[in-house]
Amino acid sequence: MAILSKDEAQAILKKVLSFSTADECQANLNGRTVGNIRYARNNVSTAGLSDNISMVVESRFGKRSGVATCNQFDDATLRRCVQRAEEIARLAPEDPEYMPLLGPQQYLTPVSYAASTAAIKPDFRAQVAADSIGLAVSKQLTAAGYLEDGAYFQAMRNSKGLEAYQQSTGLDFSVTVRTPDGTGSGYAVADFTDVSKFNAKALTQIAVDKAAGSRNAKALEPGKYTVILEPAALVSDEGLLNNLIYSFGAREADEGRSFLSKKGGGNRKGEKLFDSRISIYSDPLNAQAPSSVFDGEGLPVKRMNWVEKGVVKNLYYSRYWAQKSGAEPTAFSGNFIMEGGTQSVQDLIKSTDRGILVTRLWYIRDVDPQTLLFTGLTRDGTFYIENGKIKHPVKNFRFNESPVIMLNNIEAIGRPQRLGGNLVPPLKIRDFTFTSLSDAV
Repeated sequence: MAILSKDEAQAILKKVLSFSTADECQANLNGRTVGNIRYARNNVSTAGLSDNISMVVESRFGKRSGVATCNQFDDATLRRCVQRAEEIARLAPEDPEYMPLLGPQQYLTPVSYAASTAAIKPDFRAQVAADSIGLAVSKQLTAAGYLEDGAYFQAMRNSKGLEAYQQSTGLDFSVTVRTPDGTGSGYAVADFTDVSKFNAKALTQIAVDKAAGSRNAKALEPGKYTVILEPAALVSDEGLLNNLIYSFGAREADEGRSFLSKKGGGNRKGEKLFDSRISIYSDPLNAQAPSSVFDGEGLPVKRMNWVEKGVVKNLYYSRYWAQKSGAEPTAFSGNFIMEGGTQSVQDLIKSTDRGILVTRLWYIRDVDPQTLLFTGLTRDGTFYIENGKIKHPVKNFRFNESPVIMLNNIEAIGRPQRLGGNLVPPLKIRDFTFTSLSDAV
């Protein structure tokens, strides 16, 4: 029952709304069927499959709102869920930033579902783990990896006539390979909508090669270096580019809390803040990295340019801040796409006289939100480049850097790759700041 059709989902949502006595009511229904396999030290440790559907009901009386959830869908449970949301709403304080529910909307046609991914079975996951482990064992290395695949749906409906539905699929894979003595480590990560594009052996081979090549790393003095940052070094749950895009909020800028704040008030929309080669946009219909066509409020997600040839073109406006500012509200997109060139990471290495190849960054933390200065560490394969070739592995560094400065120090932009649901190219950056060494592998 975890993946409901549009008609099945909307039938449940219609019933929920029929039980409402509130001024406004909105119901969101989400379901997922997710399988996974995890391995470590060249052995599978866990594997599983989970199905779940959950309902969130929001009821409103005037500017007061209450929320209740349930995951059973008989009439009695649905009625009680609505009643509970209404009870909470009557007790809640008024929301000073209240916005009425949206009415009917027009949405783009999703391209986010692949039947091949939804059809993945446990034997496929087992074969992925076996192939990955087998490659590591053949090189006397140790692999640890995680594969998760799933099919999902989201549906919503409200008392103003809004109706939305979308199905999606996804596969996420990551693998870390280490040398037995613990002195070398390699990493590879990828995600896909369509499993037919996934190759566990090829990804594991990348991690194997990096692990084998990173044994007995040498120390380099901290300082400013030309670096090649692979996509995994740019995008993660807390990556430098993620943090940049998440900082495009108009309210934060207007209130003086952002790198996009203008001295004296307002924001820096329309200003050139980055290298002219930098263009970043969102597009829910991108064939390689599709995303949701509506946000949590039911606002349609459309293609949106954030940076165009270095110029800040748009900011994210919540419905409340858009009304206050006299602007159009902006649905928060599920992806971002950074335009790039045709060069591979190997091409970028060949063009580098002296520099450092960085596979991955982690443990990234804020230092100064108004300049977007971050600190963190390199990890899982850091190499010194000389005369267009990797000369030897180097010990990991701590860095202090801002993506704003980084995107003004561009030397070359490679071919975009999908990662984290986004499309991001490897970047060659000059004067990247390493502040100290780290003994961690």
